[in-house]
Amino acid sequence: MVRDGYLFGAALFAVAAIVWFTTHMAVLVAVPVVLACFFLWFFRDPSRSVPTAPGLVVSPADGKVEQAEVIETEEGPRTRITIFLNVFNVHVNRVPVGGTVELVEYKEGKFLNAMRPDSAVHNEQTMIAINTGDYVVVFKQIAGLLARRIVCNLNAGDRVVRGQRMGLIKFGSRTDVLLPTSATIRVKPGDHVKGGSSILAAMPAGSLSGLEPVDGSIG
Repeated sequence: MVRDGYLFGAALFAVAAIVWFTTHMAVLVAVPVVLACFFLWFFRDPSRSVPTAPGLVVSPADGKVEQAEVIETEEGPRTRITIFLNVFNVHVNRVPVGGTVELVEYKEGKFLNAMRPDSAVHNEQTMIAINTGDYVVVFKQIAGLLARRIVCNLNAGDRVVRGQRMGLIKFGSRTDVLLPTSATIRVKPGDHVKGGSSILAAMPAGSLSGLEPVDGSIG
């Protein structure tokens, strides 16, 4: 479980205890207890089995694939896969490929509904670029209507392995993954994916030797 779950849970259980000792009204106590249980559940952090075959790109988040399309960027055409997270999804994010972090860029912004296409441009977000040695994968943590904080634990220069935990977006949000157009996409709109374990795409070249998980599982 993410540390925030314990903090929110403990605080709300403390509120429930105070309400009980001051009012002895079970109805009033039920409110903070239910909220405490929700936060403990929301900040869950399950283990995932990470695929080990070279060249695979895994989902950075749990959620529903909304788009898988080619878009134009400043660096040329890229395949973008968009994943929407609702409040019931696991919100811990994971690294889609192994390699070296080239860029971590945070941008303040709005909190538009993450389902809106322009949320990828205008919303609060963090962009991370990872160089596998053969290609670069960019992914974004994008805040949604309810999200008010993006957590990213990566820094430029970090070496990462596919599927490792790298942060979270609190409450509803989205993630975008930008891939070279040579990638073979393995998902389609409407598919439900799990962070660290669901395969989004396969690249013609493998990732850097030794940077992929060797046992198929990361925490």
